[in-house]
Amino acid sequence: MKRKLVYVMSLRNAAADKAGQWVAYKGERRYMMSPLEYLVHQLNDSELGNLYSLEALIYDDIADYAADQAKLGSYGRAGRDGSPWIYPLDLCVQGRPVNELLENIPSTYRSLPVGDPARSSGKQAFEQRLQQRFQALEADWVVLDGLIVILDELVRPGAPFQGRIVNIHPGLTRQDSPYRRRGATATLDALYGARGQQILNWQTMATRAVTPLNKTGASFHVVDQGIDSGPVLWEVLNTQIEPDDTILELRWKNFTHSLFPALSHGLAYLASQPQGS
Repeated sequence: MKRKLVYVMSLRNAAADKAGQWVAYKGERRYMMSPLEYLVHQLNDSELGNLYSLEALIYDDIADYAADQAKLGSYGRAGRDGSPWIYPLDLCVQGRPVNELLENIPSTYRSLPVGDPARSSGKQAFEQRLQQRFQALEADWVVLDGLIVILDELVRPGAPFQGRIVNIHPGLTRQDSPYRRRGATATLDALYGARGQQILNWQTMATRAVTPLNKTGASFHVVDQGIDSGPVLWEVLNTQIEPDDTILELRWKNFTHSLFPALSHGLAYLASQPQGS
């Protein structure tokens, strides 16, 4: 029996990557395939399609929140009138249009001012809505990709989906790895690291000199209540960094050489484990 996957993401993160678009790359143009589109191709064309079914694609962006709409830009029109979208509009997964799987469960608490006491209860309500939807879909595994939210209630010890939510992260997350790059700035951290710099404060851009590291990778890990701190199921360290890379050039390389393999091998590993393990 196929295991049921639910995919959760922030569209604004995919928009920042120029997902689904052709981007400048070393004087050429290359297609920026998103992890979601890569997964769809794997489910259509590889053994993963015999192991999993994709049940839903949930995104947390807030339709009437100006900050989210500014980050989405023209992606906010979802491909209408020739506007960009994160995957080809005719993309299908296992015979079903991907657009039919799209669902919005907005993390509306983020629109409240920092310090507003309602943010905490709003975050709990958001995670409860996610859990209810996962349960209704009878999800076996939930894959996070660029979800710009730190989960708490969903992954606390004893929660129904604790240990069943995994994340694909564009950096190594093992605590003991010299290439460890956790958090939302993982790709930028790697790029500056290749230049022998560590950013100490992203507001002031204060730096300190470090030994240059010219490689980065990706991790497929279980989600816990920390920031990319859960147990690593699969990692790939196969992306060479050139100091003159742009952020999008490095993003393209890391997707292609490390993150996509980590995603496919990680899912294959999960499928090899006993149900409920």
